[in-house]
Amino acid sequence: MANSLGKLFKLTTFGESHGPAIGGIIDGCPAGYSLDFNAIQQELNRRKPGQSAIVTQRKEPDEVKFLSGIFEGKTTGASIGFQIINTNQKSKDYSDIKDTFRPSHADYTYTQKYGLRDYRGGGRSSARETANWIVAGAIAKQILSNIKIHAYTSSVGSLSLPNTYKSLDFSKIESNPVRCPDVTMANQMIDLIKSTKKKGDTIGGTITCVVQHIPIGLGEPIFDKLHASLGHAMLSINAVKGFEYGSGFEGSTMLGSEHNDAFEINGSTKTNYSGGIQGGISNGMDLYFRVAFKPVATLLQKYDTINKAGEAVSVQGKGRHDPCVVPRAVPIVEALTAMVLLDHTLLHNATKF
Repeated sequence: MANSLGKLFKLTTFGESHGPAIGGIIDGCPAGYSLDFNAIQQELNRRKPGQSAIVTQRKEPDEVKFLSGIFEGKTTGASIGFQIINTNQKSKDYSDIKDTFRPSHADYTYTQKYGLRDYRGGGRSSARETANWIVAGAIAKQILSNIKIHAYTSSVGSLSLPNTYKSLDFSKIESNPVRCPDVTMANQMIDLIKSTKKKGDTIGGTITCVVQHIPIGLGEPIFDKLHASLGHAMLSINAVKGFEYGSGFEGSTMLGSEHNDAFEINGSTKTNYSGGIQGGISNGMDLYFRVAFKPVATLLQKYDTINKAGEAVSVQGKGRHDPCVVPRAVPIVEALTAMVLLDHTLLHNATKF
């Protein structure tokens, strides 16, 4: 299995949802950086389950323990090993589905590929794995302290913010459990998620990410363009169905005379349909992109499926599941963005020698 992300700043992870622990090894972290461990834990707290009424009620402290690569609070340049203990598994909740396949879930494909699967919470396919990414991303954020990364919930179901971020107050993102910077829209999104949850159903949405103060020159054409690396990372997140940057699909409806970003004398551009990337390289403008999440596959209502014998059966999901993954995925999008940007920063600096 492909358990690593990155070329120079590289994260390799391990663990299953209901195993004793998850964790990882970070290679390529520059030496001499002082780490704020409280800030790392705060990032984990933003992702962890049980934080509000609109997410899964699994209770995990998600406390990270560092095992190597850090001495007296500073990175040493050696591999940073870490682990997060699982403390609140309820594996019996999944006993009813051990021989059946949830529609649109990884159950069927994992079984066909490997011949077996860990059905407890999805095993390796569980979004529990993303806590590892938060740790690496939190470290990357601290090293890239001059770059500001803001992700937020931009839609839930049919409720959507306008496709612009210029008028939004990013300081309000953490003011509500859905992580939408528009408080009025946030309340509507929360009500929609709660009503969906009462029906035993799930709902999807989108996350928009804005990166400010990004330097010019990040991105390695031809096959490691900056947007390609971001797309690879975002499409690795559980439940993600789409990624677009800049004007995205809307740009395909425009004329070239409308879409071209005209230059100012100082090298900035009057518009930013390029999304801060041209030719796969950052151009110094704000980098922005959007990530689409499908509804969670596990439903807490009766649904038709098949079992291992290929027989038609009816199953009702049990356990603790997110009715909408989007609010908890906001810090995940930020973490992966930071990892990609640090990796590309190191790659860019390497080309100067």
